[in-house]
Amino acid sequence: MAEKLYEYQGITGRWHTFKDNLREKFASYKEDNSDGLLASVRKKCFGVPQPGDTITEEHAHVFRQKSRTDLIRISAAVMGIEFSYAAETAFVSPTLLKIGVEHKHMTLVWALSPLIGFFLTPILGSLSDKCPLNIGRRRPFIFCMSLGVLLGLLLVPNGEDIGYALGDPYYNTSVTQIVSHRTSATSENNIDDNTNHPNSHPWGVLFTILGTVLLDFDADACQSPARTYLLDVTVEDDHAKGLSTFTIMAGLGGFFGYALGGINWDVTTIGILLGGHVRAVFTLITIIFVVCVTLTLTSFKEIPLQLLESHQLENLHTNGPGYGSLSPAPTDGNNENCKETAFNESEGVAMGSVENEISGNRKRIMKQQSSIIVHPDASLVTYLQSIVCMPRSLKILCLTNLFCWMAHVCYSLYFTDFVGEAVFNGSPTAPEGSESRELYEDGVRFGCWGMSMYSLSCACYSSVIEKLIKKYGAKRVYVGGLLVYSSGMCLMALTKHKVGVIIFSWTAGVMYSTLFTMPYLLVAHYHTTGTFELNQEGIGVIGGQVRGLGTDIAIVSSMVFLAQFILSLCMGTIVVVTGTTTAVVAVASMLAFCGALSATQVMYLEL
Repeated sequence: MAEKLYEYQGITGRWHTFKDNLREKFASYKEDNSDGLLASVRKKCFGVPQPGDTITEEHAHVFRQKSRTDLIRISAAVMGIEFSYAAETAFVSPTLLKIGVEHKHMTLVWALSPLIGFFLTPILGSLSDKCPLNIGRRRPFIFCMSLGVLLGLLLVPNGEDIGYALGDPYYNTSVTQIVSHRTSATSENNIDDNTNHPNSHPWGVLFTILGTVLLDFDADACQSPARTYLLDVTVEDDHAKGLSTFTIMAGLGGFFGYALGGINWDVTTIGILLGGHVRAVFTLITIIFVVCVTLTLTSFKEIPLQLLESHQLENLHTNGPGYGSLSPAPTDGNNENCKETAFNESEGVAMGSVENEISGNRKRIMKQQSSIIVHPDASLVTYLQSIVCMPRSLKILCLTNLFCWMAHVCYSLYFTDFVGEAVFNGSPTAPEGSESRELYEDGVRFGCWGMSMYSLSCACYSSVIEKLIKKYGAKRVYVGGLLVYSSGMCLMALTKHKVGVIIFSWTAGVMYSTLFTMPYLLVAHYHTTGTFELNQEGIGVIGGQVRGLGTDIAIVSSMVFLAQFILSLCMGTIVVVTGTTTAVVAVASMLAFCGALSATQVMYLEL
């Protein structure tokens, strides 16, 4: 009928019809947003939901299981973060050395970010738990920290040029090879091309270091809200699958990131257009990072805090005090509200049956408590006090994660030194062009292949870790993963062979997947069950907690900053005292073994 009408009206008639429809929609929009566009945006982001507000289909996804594609999109941000890490690891140190930062000051540069992050990350986690924005609690923090990463990606490769623009004198110095920023085991004095003018690039040094700190801190800190967001928008049965997907994306990001840095962009059209190898890599990674973060931020809507808090204290779930009920409302074929059910004071948050999948999984909905904040009126001081006075279960988990991160940081930050000196018998302080110097540089490049293999191993192992947990239990997978890495590093220290570098680097991927998955799966399990301690009979005691999930995820994640800070202070001394960089992998093996012992004391709650 409409086609005949259009045929009768012709093009002019269709145009008038289109204008009338557009005018009606605009009038309807003005009526709904009479306060103006700015007020409308402010209301959308900061407005407080009213008692009659509802959880509609846009939030119903929280109560259903996600497909692998959904989980990939939710986890895309961490892939972009790992791309950024790869650029940072490969190019930040040569860039800093080129503009006048001396070797002895490199440790201080790399200690800035973990020092800030260790104290700030848990606070950001508690703030995300109490974030009142209508767009959600986690995504605003992901967005803000992503801006910090983005700014770092822009400043690091361009800091020198910014310095020139602000008045730095130009000196024709260059660092053509990848010079490690870690401490060498050799006793010779480090050679610095800029010793005659150490302050030749003061503005360039300032902006490059600022970019390094922003990139390092925000990339680490962004992972906490990204993980919590994943756990918030998935049901409990999807937590293991979701975290394994999160780790797969991280592994793939690292693998392709290192590979991207290994291409000689100077001889390509892209490299010539973008201004050289370093700028080409950072530009491409910046684009990839923006795309990945955008995919995550636009994936699934969060339920705003106000909707979760509305009747939480009045509707206690059988899990114990402080846990709100998410009881699905009874529905039948004649129920007009099956797709939109308002909050009900007597029944808690009533969730209508939007899909058969939801109505058929009411137990799963009832158990999904990770999105709910307990004690919403608790002050920030109370949160900080609860962080200091953590239950034993979280203290043991933090200690285990600290050992794991220290073991992994030994590998990720100092590994190329070990390969260059202990495996290839080179020296980073030998004269440029000498055989010893060339052997060292060959070792550094070969070590990058080992690190690429570890990232690939992480992605592969993460694809099966969920099945291993279901078959063997979380404790065996946790402890076993750390022992595999400990054994691999021990064998690498004993063999010191090229083949061992490639083969045993795969055990580092097992470690990375384990520490990226297991601690956060356990924290989510504690919050889901409301259990943080055991009684004398070894039975879990159910009880509410002041801290939210975001806070505890951030606390556990902050161990990476403490690990980096400790190792940045002591690893150089250990290498110098032992006289060999073999100490790097030996210490990694020992720390992983300590982590395995600590993991045996973790509370698993039959997971």
